[in-house]
Amino acid sequence: MDADDPIIDLASDAYFMGEALRQAHRAYEAEEVPIGAVVVREGRVIARAWNQVETLKDATAHAEMLAITQAENAVGDWRLTDCDLYVTKEPCPMCAGALVHARLRRVIFGCGDPKGGAAGGWINLLQTTELNHRCEVAGGVRAEESVGLLRAFFAERRR
Repeated sequence: MDADDPIIDLASDAYFMGEALRQAHRAYEAEEVPIGAVVVREGRVIARAWNQVETLKDATAHAEMLAITQAENAVGDWRLTDCDLYVTKEPCPMCAGALVHARLRRVIFGCGDPKGGAAGGWINLLQTTELNHRCEVAGGVRAEESVGLLRAFFAERRR
């Protein structure tokens, strides 16, 4: 490894995913699908959100979408080129499209979604060469906790 090579601090990813998991727990308590997201800039959380589709009666109120809007307000620009998004579940196509358009640097997710994920699960919109920007992607960070929360939520709903 060269001294100029960037170092990815996996402990940091685990820490910030913990912040996203806290948001997912808030969604669970609100009887929303428990997905949480945070946006990090320069080592600080600048946006926190959880799914609020039912609460807001808005199909676009995914945790990622709400976090992007908060982060844009915090930065004062729609471009989030020096920001990273941590989300407990692989983003859907809608959210992945918004992440590309907002030009996030990195997207780090907990559990994958092979049927509907757009960060490599079903399709990879975050890194397709046909779009104007590509995000770095890391998956599987604290995945067991993320999937456990989703399973518990849906098992409770089926009862």
